[in-house]
Amino acid sequence: MRILLAVDESENSHRVVQYVGSLLGRTPEVVVTLFHVLKPMPRGLLEHGGSENPAAEAQLSAQLRDEQEAWIRTERESECGVLKEACKTLEQAGFDLSHMKVKYGHDDDIARSILEEARSGQYDTIVVGRQGTSRIKQIFGGGTTDHVLRDAKGFAIWVVE
Repeated sequence: MRILLAVDESENSHRVVQYVGSLLGRTPEVVVTLFHVLKPMPRGLLEHGGSENPAAEAQLSAQLRDEQEAWIRTERESECGVLKEACKTLEQAGFDLSHMKVKYGHDDDIARSILEEARSGQYDTIVVGRQGTSRIKQIFGGGTTDHVLRDAKGFAIWVVE
């Protein structure tokens, strides 16, 4: 069984990790992937100005890829604490860390990033926390969890409050 556990820096996320760790701590056939979505990539790194010259275009594309990779590395390092804390929480709950993986995503749309990882990683279950949403978001379904619930097809979804 493959489980994708979406985490962030919130207290609610910490409780979700504790719950999953305590529930599945002694279940050897489960692999949990902690997944954290980084902030969106700056617009300046999404595309370059382009060029009519194929050689210049190739150079600009390579430079853009290098800059994107450097940005992702820097963001991962700065956000590393979120996942380290989640790993520690899983371990304290009795989960065998040899059955755990860590992955990052980055996107403006957190729910879309979670769903893309779930599909590409062929997970069975997605675990998300119910964030404290305002009444307006509850009425209009604007939260990340609501979007995951609405758009996830073919997955078991655990929403932990």
